[in-house]
Amino acid sequence: MNPYLDIFSIGSQKEFEKITLKVFRHQYEHNQVYQDFCSLLKKDKTNVKSLEEIPFLPIQFFKSHAVLSTSNPIQETFTSSGTSGMISSKHLVTDLSLYEQSFRKAFSQFYGNSEDYVILALLPSYLEREGSSLIYMVNDLIESSNHPESGFYLHNYDELVQQLIKIDSSGKDVLLIGVTYALLDVVEKQTFQLKNTIIMETGGMKGKRKEIIREELHEILGNGFGVSAIHSEYGMTELLSQAYSLGNGIFECPPWMQILIRDTEDALTYVDFGKTGGINVIDLANINSCSFIATQDLGKKYPNHSFEVLGRFDSSDIRGCNLMVV
Repeated sequence: MNPYLDIFSIGSQKEFEKITLKVFRHQYEHNQVYQDFCSLLKKDKTNVKSLEEIPFLPIQFFKSHAVLSTSNPIQETFTSSGTSGMISSKHLVTDLSLYEQSFRKAFSQFYGNSEDYVILALLPSYLEREGSSLIYMVNDLIESSNHPESGFYLHNYDELVQQLIKIDSSGKDVLLIGVTYALLDVVEKQTFQLKNTIIMETGGMKGKRKEIIREELHEILGNGFGVSAIHSEYGMTELLSQAYSLGNGIFECPPWMQILIRDTEDALTYVDFGKTGGINVIDLANINSCSFIATQDLGKKYPNHSFEVLGRFDSSDIRGCNLMVV
């Protein structure tokens, strides 16, 4: 058993910081890609003493390198969708049980037992390709829900509409997880007054529609489904953990995941609470790849560790990180 896998029992900020620094030293020693990157920034095991001093690997590296902190065999390769012609990110996963523990525990923390829900998934862009970590997670939740009505939908919107109305009106609790553009397609076909359903959007138009701001999106979806709040999931191929928003676009992380907000002009410094910057993610479930990821997303962080996602850097293909020039 890896000595660092007490990540799921973290109970305080002090404990999080202690384990995070252990994970940093472990990955510095065992991940050559990460060690080389740290060396460019003149960082090593001796001069990193706090979370703010840890180097965050630009997410772009998952496109160009095998990011691994172990020599164990690869069990699964998760790939990003990307738009056509773009190089996909590859997350090489050597221990699927870590991913399963992470998403099951996080889901349970925010939503309770998956058995208590009929889980409907409207994820066409993800279903139509191989290697989606989101499909892996949702499929597991559907199987554990133990409701025969739970399942995936591709383009069969009419069937989904009928099922959703029928199950919601029966009084069962429903969770509809959908890619943003497909949820918009549904409410253009039908308006609802749902009483027992949570709508969770996983973000992204996947090139199918024009991007719109979150407030406008959630207003359209809230009105269309007849619900007071739209929930959101924040995850990506390069992470084995997810943050969740139960409404208003404010995300919270499970105890083994945190974010820092870097200055957009100087990627090695951090901005104050409430200020906009680039999102850096600490994901301790990434123990076997890299737990310190500089994303291409813009956001704000608040004193209680919650955060907002405000959009992406303009030069999305360089993943918004001026560390790429070092």
